[in-house]
Amino acid sequence: EMELRRLLHQVRCWLRVMFVLANNLYCIPTYLAWMWVIFYPLRLLLPPLYWAIERQLFRLLLLMVSFWSWSAEYYVDEVGEDVSECYGDRSLVLVNHQSTADVPLLMASFQGKRSVTEHLMWIMDRLFKYTNFGAVSMTHGDFFITQGKDTRNTQLQRLRDHISEVYLRRGLKWVVLFPEGGFLHKRRATSQRYARANGYPVLEHVTLPRVGAMKTVLETLTAENLAKTHKGEEPLKWVVDITIGYPDMGKPLDLFVISGGFRKQCVVHMHYRRFPIAELPIHDTEALTKWLYDRWAEKEDLLDIFYRTGRFPGRLHQGGGDEAEKKDLAPLRETPLRVDFNIVWIVLVHAFFIMSTLFHVALFRWLFSLVPLW
Repeated sequence: EMELRRLLHQVRCWLRVMFVLANNLYCIPTYLAWMWVIFYPLRLLLPPLYWAIERQLFRLLLLMVSFWSWSAEYYVDEVGEDVSECYGDRSLVLVNHQSTADVPLLMASFQGKRSVTEHLMWIMDRLFKYTNFGAVSMTHGDFFITQGKDTRNTQLQRLRDHISEVYLRRGLKWVVLFPEGGFLHKRRATSQRYARANGYPVLEHVTLPRVGAMKTVLETLTAENLAKTHKGEEPLKWVVDITIGYPDMGKPLDLFVISGGFRKQCVVHMHYRRFPIAELPIHDTEALTKWLYDRWAEKEDLLDIFYRTGRFPGRLHQGGGDEAEKKDLAPLRETPLRVDFNIVWIVLVHAFFIMSTLFHVALFRWLFSLVPLW
């Protein structure tokens, strides 16, 4: 009986993998067909309308990705500060990076945050450009960064240009950045060697972050800079800090596990904090680096508590300390907020993408039939 259960579980998992592959096939090409064929004239004639349509389709695509983890019973609970007042403001989102599951789980977390999802700009490694979702991200306006000392200055200038030419023009809001520059298991040893050599904290649950991209985003989107380059544009108002905690002593999920549901049901916790931009020493690299390192040391403490107790504290240093002394503290969530979805809406969105795919297949078949064959 045990063997039969194991076999049935494997069959179910591989059927889920096939479903996720099919979901990609009837969602991504039809999104590209809408944006690069059907609606493309609007991009030239009425750009605001074109990008308004794109943002809605992008939001629906992210809902499809979010559905993968939710349907596998990998749930997201949000704890810490209530950052709802940041939803409509331009914000820089800083997240610790553990695995390929981080992005789809963040997509799930963002789904319930009013208009946040469609106004996201992700900053990610250029290798993501060559994945199944790469063409969607390129269309939407995400930024792909190349790692390495040799290209650092060039990449940061590209980021400045991208913010001016894409992020601002398309009315995007939240910039999502993984300052560690890679997965925890890949960077931990290097980070610890660097910390020991330079007198920084030796971290176990996170790695020392890099400040370059963060500083570039902050400086480019200050009110002073925008007054010179993009008068009337809204500056950054908040830094939203998210700490992702995986269960089982920090054993992260990954995208393949999410696709198939290979692991047992679990809850991933996301601890939210927010900091007014006015608190950050934006133009002082050394002070900004210290500020960022301090936040990552706090993430280390948060995760240490989480792995020992199974839950995040609402706020560090409740009885005192730097974080408790922050001005304008956000309200804390009294209980974890479970990210949930409306199954009827999900079914309707699946139906929309399937019908769109059938429409585009029929349309392109008809167009090809008009081409004479020799």
